[in-house]
Amino acid sequence: MNLWHYELETPLGPMRAAFDGRGRLHELSFGGLDPRDTVPVATKQIREAHAFLSRQLAAYFSCTLRTFTVPLAPEGTLFQMRVWEELRRIPFGQTASYHQLAERLGEPRATRAVGQANGANPIAILIPCHRVIGADGSLVGYGGGMERKEFLLRLEGVLQPVERPHGLFEG
Repeated sequence: MNLWHYELETPLGPMRAAFDGRGRLHELSFGGLDPRDTVPVATKQIREAHAFLSRQLAAYFSCTLRTFTVPLAPEGTLFQMRVWEELRRIPFGQTASYHQLAERLGEPRATRAVGQANGANPIAILIPCHRVIGADGSLVGYGGGMERKEFLLRLEGVLQPVERPHGLFEG
């Protein structure tokens, strides 16, 4: 399957986005483009999908968007897909623990499996794995780094805002 890759600039640094031929987002990850990424000539639909994602991310980071409507197409196992769908049900400004997610899935003993699926999430921010916390309410691992997780949770009002020096995530 051909994927079209783009680099997006965000307050958290560059992000890599990959779209399929139907304009659905397959990946959104921290870091820029990989030199091995091939970028076939994009159709109008792909360019519009990229522009739409860029606008929605800008609105999210300016606190004017709480729910994304970008078409998603993550790839994973059936269990991972169930976990990622449950992550999308965690509202803006709220959190859930791995155990709560496992219970919501009807699999209360699958806390570790939920954690592994959370860690395999290919679409950062839009599938909000940053909203998952430890059972004791502590902030626990995040593939994008704990500073980014804290930033996102502060942006959403879960944590108290803190003045950040300009350029913290740049370069």
